[in-house]
Amino acid sequence: MYIKQQKNWLTLPKAEDNLIKQYPDYSQVVLQLLFNRGIIAADSQSSQSSAERLRRGGEDGVKGGEADDINEFLSSDYGKYSHDPFLFARMNEAVDLIIKHIKDGNKIIIYGDYDADGVTASALLFEILTILKAKPEVYIPDRVSEGYGLNNGAIDQLIGDGAKLIITVDGGIRNKQEVDYAKSKGVDIIITDHHPALGGKEDLPDCLIINPVLKHEKYPFKYLAGVGVAFKLAKAIISKSKLNKDIKQKLEEQVLDLAAMGTVADCVRLTGENRIITKQGLESLNKTKRIGLLELIKAAQINENKKLEAWNIGFQIAPRLNAAGRMGHANTAFELLTTKNKDEAITLARRLNDRNIERQKNTEEIFNEVEKQINIKNDDKIIIGVCPLDNIEDEIWNEGIVGLVAGRICEKYYLPALVITKTKDGYKGSGRSIDELDLIEAVKDCEEFLDKYGGHPAACGFSLAEKNMNGFAKKIKQIAAEKLASIDLMPKIKIEMEIDLDEIDEKIIKDVELFAPFGQRNEKPKFMSGGVLIVDIATMGIGGKHIKFKVKNEKSGIISAIGFSQAEQWQDLRIGDKIDIVYYIELNEFNGRVDVQLKIIDIKLHNK
Repeated sequence: MYIKQQKNWLTLPKAEDNLIKQYPDYSQVVLQLLFNRGIIAADSQSSQSSAERLRRGGEDGVKGGEADDINEFLSSDYGKYSHDPFLFARMNEAVDLIIKHIKDGNKIIIYGDYDADGVTASALLFEILTILKAKPEVYIPDRVSEGYGLNNGAIDQLIGDGAKLIITVDGGIRNKQEVDYAKSKGVDIIITDHHPALGGKEDLPDCLIINPVLKHEKYPFKYLAGVGVAFKLAKAIISKSKLNKDIKQKLEEQVLDLAAMGTVADCVRLTGENRIITKQGLESLNKTKRIGLLELIKAAQINENKKLEAWNIGFQIAPRLNAAGRMGHANTAFELLTTKNKDEAITLARRLNDRNIERQKNTEEIFNEVEKQINIKNDDKIIIGVCPLDNIEDEIWNEGIVGLVAGRICEKYYLPALVITKTKDGYKGSGRSIDELDLIEAVKDCEEFLDKYGGHPAACGFSLAEKNMNGFAKKIKQIAAEKLASIDLMPKIKIEMEIDLDEIDEKIIKDVELFAPFGQRNEKPKFMSGGVLIVDIATMGIGGKHIKFKVKNEKSGIISAIGFSQAEQWQDLRIGDKIDIVYYIELNEFNGRVDVQLKIIDIKLHNK
């Protein structure tokens, strides 16, 4: 049953009229979107504007005035707006060490991670090192049996196989003891990561580290994904090679598709350098010759005959890459990205697509089981779903999926959610949260009950013994109740600006497209129009689950507004109703005809 939640519509402050005079080359829509993102202010000479640029400089490495900020945001010139990789404090040492091992003919291990960020980072560095005549191999730990990061068992195995240098990607910053162990065995270690460290400088691994978020690190952009850090390392290695300038540039461009995929998949903010990596990487992705990727796109019927966009990565490609680690081993995804054999590519692509279908089915099954456990009382501020104690071994929830289920529960009920499953050693759980609760802070306050935990304000992972389950559940429920006691919990929709239907045309769509690719901190713009008249209603799709309205105002022509999987949600609306509507603006291409269309986000009856 659909739960109709009232949502809080928040329209962002309107940019002042003098912006149009300051920037006559840009439309009102473009200026409003720039204003909303803090790229320009109403008065470029004001202290507010200077403070905003200073704030953004600290976050995104932005320098100069507003004109430079606009050019950077709207540009796709990676060469002009990227940072020198040697701004990393220890990049020069790391590159020299890698070159030494290449010259000595030593085996180099790229130690990856099992998500799409870690897999693309592994493939990227592997590709560049192979081209530069190194002897690289990739090791990706198993999600279930090994877990995240370095472990001594894997280190022993790699040393036994002749490894002389281990380079981590997308992990390792919290593996001080494991790094010490590897070094005691005579192996060199380089950590590349983008996750925050625990504790102070003394708690860092004693080795070369490339990580933009470290407190002492001076690299200007702090929000690279794991693949972004690996790309900067690859770029630095390429720059010190003896290849000519044109070949160096081609090598960088060759792996930008991998950098873009991992960046979007990891949901880091698509601002600053990430935005440029993704923009240029999408250009490379749309020209890719990676046969594994081409076969995956074909097997999944992704965006046939259309250009791939960031959402295709986030909602279609990345889930299939992640399915490898969730439903089996991430090596399948790595092999898909690096294979040169067409038959192998076809087999791997089909396998990943099948695993993703299985993942979707398992997610739905666990989601339904968790929903059966939900009995929300007025004072409940967190939902906890636990794999039933009497489940037989074959019915234990897949620990690679419980985080996805927590995300769906959190979104549906707008409450923090934890989903916990049994393992051979106890229990493991994943959580997702709303803006109003810092989940990792809440989990940290329960550490007395936990064996391990990690994460950030919006998501977490943890493990604990069965004997501690009741104590943990009781305390985190108490913490959530206290933190959220006086807060009216309601999903929020941030609206970029209000416009009239008669203002909507293809020019607005082109203006919006200037801001692509969309992602964290640069979401696809949502618009609102009030007092819109419904002139027709129709249901569509299998079982009539989609709904399509024809709408207009006094001055506009008729425009289509479609709500995918929203027929039940808006079943009470009637022809002749006046509504306020929040939507995305897009072009609908069908049977050779192109029309402007509204993609419905939310609807309210006008003046109610």
